[in-house]
Amino acid sequence: MRTYDFSPLWRSTIGFDRLFDLAETAQRAGEDNYPPYNIERLSDDRYLISLAVAGFAPDEITVTAEQDVVTVEGSKADKTERDYLYRGISARPFKRQFNLADYVQVKGAAYENGLLKIELFREIPEAMKPRRIAIKEASAGNVQQLEAKAA
Repeated sequence: MRTYDFSPLWRSTIGFDRLFDLAETAQRAGEDNYPPYNIERLSDDRYLISLAVAGFAPDEITVTAEQDVVTVEGSKADKTERDYLYRGISARPFKRQFNLADYVQVKGAAYENGLLKIELFREIPEAMKPRRIAIKEASAGNVQQLEAKAA
């Protein structure tokens, strides 16, 4: 069985429709797995995406951050014809997109030892953070008793 049915989860969750739609889309897509990548959670509000982009120089890669999507594109500028006996290092152009959750932003990107590392952080606005609500006790003067007849 290669597919999962998410419909039982829809009955017991509220507001996660977009998450399940993204999971189904990712499952259905015959996605190209190039370049390989890792997604790490560094802390509760920090994440790191690492892409293996061996053979690409930093100036041949572009990282674009939009509202809720990070797009990484790469294309080789070197078009010299070489006579390879075996070519195992892929240098084909690629485009990979990562959907971000609400309030997740790109902090920066670095290229080190053939890995492109994109650091993300989640910053929830102060108005959206949970806050404690004080509960007032009703005063006895506001409560009225209804007349009750004995049975």
